[in-house]
Amino acid sequence: MPWQQQGGSGGNNSGGPWGSGPGGGSGGSQPPDIEEMIQKGKDRFKQMIPGGMGSKTGISLLVVVALILWLTTGIYRVDQGERGVELLFGKFASETQAGLHFWFPTPIGSVTTRKVDRTNTISIGFRAAGGTGNMATIRDVSEESLMLTGDQNIIDIDFVVQWRIKNLRDYLFNIREPEGTTKIAAESAIREVIGQTTLEDALSKGRQLVEDKTKSVLQKILDGYGAGIFVAEVKMQKVEPPQPVIDAFNDVQRARQDKDRQQNEADAYRNDIIPKAEGEAARLVQEATAYREQLVKEAEGEAKRFLSVYEAYKTGKKVTIQRLYLERMQEVMKDSEKIIIDNSKGGQGVVPYLPLPEIKKRSDAKSQSDDNIQGDR
Repeated sequence: MPWQQQGGSGGNNSGGPWGSGPGGGSGGSQPPDIEEMIQKGKDRFKQMIPGGMGSKTGISLLVVVALILWLTTGIYRVDQGERGVELLFGKFASETQAGLHFWFPTPIGSVTTRKVDRTNTISIGFRAAGGTGNMATIRDVSEESLMLTGDQNIIDIDFVVQWRIKNLRDYLFNIREPEGTTKIAAESAIREVIGQTTLEDALSKGRQLVEDKTKSVLQKILDGYGAGIFVAEVKMQKVEPPQPVIDAFNDVQRARQDKDRQQNEADAYRNDIIPKAEGEAARLVQEATAYREQLVKEAEGEAKRFLSVYEAYKTGKKVTIQRLYLERMQEVMKDSEKIIIDNSKGGQGVVPYLPLPEIKKRSDAKSQSDDNIQGDR
């Protein structure tokens, strides 16, 4: 080898490839000569190429090696959750999934990858300055958060928009700044929705409706741009009146709550008393109706009885008069003690009196007394 021709005597090459070894020569250790190293490297490379560097074979070999090295730069990998876009002379060619791929190297082709399953978040109306989580300091951006409601009131709204890439080709080529465009479109969408909503609805019961409408309007705007973005969620973080008037607004809200409470109490009392009154009225009507029916039936019965008596009276006046007299006397005197007097000529004037009711009472009293004595025994 070339360095074997140098060194000490007797062919003992203790100096190594640089000519003099660590202990060889009278001059001690010598640093390697850089120019000599380069020259030797060129010589060895020339020996590897048949015909030398200037020959056609040598040039062809250099071209092939350079071409192979250049082609290897076209190998690329798309990670899980990403999508790749292949460009040919700057024009879209195809979209690739996760895995190992090959494409024309620069400057003929190029590849751009983006994470399509990552949810991106845009904050509107506020910024988080320093710290993380609960320790972050929130800075309000009033030019983004203040907006006008449908009933001409000013409201302060902070909200976030969460979005993902839906179509990577549209995302890369149809809009220049996707995140900035989404932010501006979100501001426009929520201002449109709030402009059709009252302050009370935006603060309370209509909050979810505002979020849903804003998401729908924002998605329609981005689809119109061909942005290739999917709006996952619009979430309002803070909804309140402007800070200078918030105390007055809270007073109004408390007064409104008192009004609603009193209204609810009045409604509850009304719902309690009205059914009772209606029930009492229905009962009185039913009793009056029943009384009327009773009187009508009694009157009809009396009329029929009178007509029947009248018909009997027409056929036998004396008998009917006598019967009516006896019936009336029976009715009048049935509960009184009676003494019968015979007014006939042969009578003595007074019929012997037998107090049958008194006898019956005494008999009943005696029977009761006997029963009590028998029971005591």
